[in-house]
Amino acid sequence: MNNQAVKIHQKEIALGRLRFHCLVAGDEQDSLVVLLHGFPETSHMWRPLMKDLVSAGYYCLAPNMRGYSENACPKGKKNYRIELLVRDVLDLAAAVGKSKFHLIAHDWGAVIGWYLAYDHPEILVSYTSLSVPHLKGFYKAIGKDKDQQYRSRYIKKLLVPFIAEYAIRKNDFEAFRKLWKFSSKEELKNYLEVFRKRKILTAALNYYRANLGKSQRKEIGEIRVPVLFIWGNKDMAIGPYGVSEGHQYCKGGYKFLELNAGHWLIQTMYDDIKQAVLDHLEHLGQ
Repeated sequence: MNNQAVKIHQKEIALGRLRFHCLVAGDEQDSLVVLLHGFPETSHMWRPLMKDLVSAGYYCLAPNMRGYSENACPKGKKNYRIELLVRDVLDLAAAVGKSKFHLIAHDWGAVIGWYLAYDHPEILVSYTSLSVPHLKGFYKAIGKDKDQQYRSRYIKKLLVPFIAEYAIRKNDFEAFRKLWKFSSKEELKNYLEVFRKRKILTAALNYYRANLGKSQRKEIGEIRVPVLFIWGNKDMAIGPYGVSEGHQYCKGGYKFLELNAGHWLIQTMYDDIKQAVLDHLEHLGQ
C-alpha cells in the first residue's frame, strides 16, 4: 500500500474509568505495533511512521498516554507510577485484541518500554527505544557521571509543583516551543492544544514526580527480547556514558544505531529511523 493512501483514525479506548485518545491505522489482522510518545509530545509525532508501517503490513496503535488524554488524566502523582503506565500499554493492546506486539517508544515512552520489556518479555515481539538507553546504564550515569548530571539538571526544576507549570506556560509555552522547533505546523498545533489544558501539563510532569528519586525507582535487569536502540550523539539530555553502560544488559538480540543528531530523532532523522525500524521488524518476521 502506498503510504499516501493510509488512513489514520482517531479512536477512544476505555480502560475502566479512563478513556485514552488513540491513533490507529492499518488492518486489524496484521501484527500490532504500539508506539509510545515522550515528553513533551503526543501520539501525533508518530503519524509519518505509522503510515510507513502500515504500508509495510503492520497494524498501528499510538495512544496519548495517561495524563495526555483529557479523559485519562487522573489527579495526583500516585496515579503516574511506572507500573500503572506499563499496565496501560498492556491493556490497550488487549483492547484491540492483541496478546503480543512490537513496541516503539521515545523519551518517557521509552522508559515505560524498558520496564515493559523487562517485566513482560513474553508480550513483546521486539522493542525499539529511541534516545533512552537501558535504564540500568542511564541511572548509573545519573549517579556517577558529571556530564550526565549536568544534562539532567533540568529534572530538578520539573519536580517543583506550581513553579514548574508557571515557568513552562510563560509566554504561551515559549520554553516548549524551543524544543518543538523541528516539528511541523500541524504537530505544533496539536501539542499546544493538548498542553494548554492545565491538568494535562501537571499530569505530564507527574511522570517525573512519581518515578524519579532512588526511593521511588524500580531497578531492572537483563532484557531478553530483541532490541533496537537508536541514539543521537548530540542529545542534550542523554550522554554517552549511560548509553555505553546500557548495551551489556540487552541479551535477546541487540542492535545499536548511533546517529549524528539530537534528541528529536523522528523530526530530524526520519528516513534513518524509518529504515532501521522496518529492517528490525522485518528481520523478526511479522
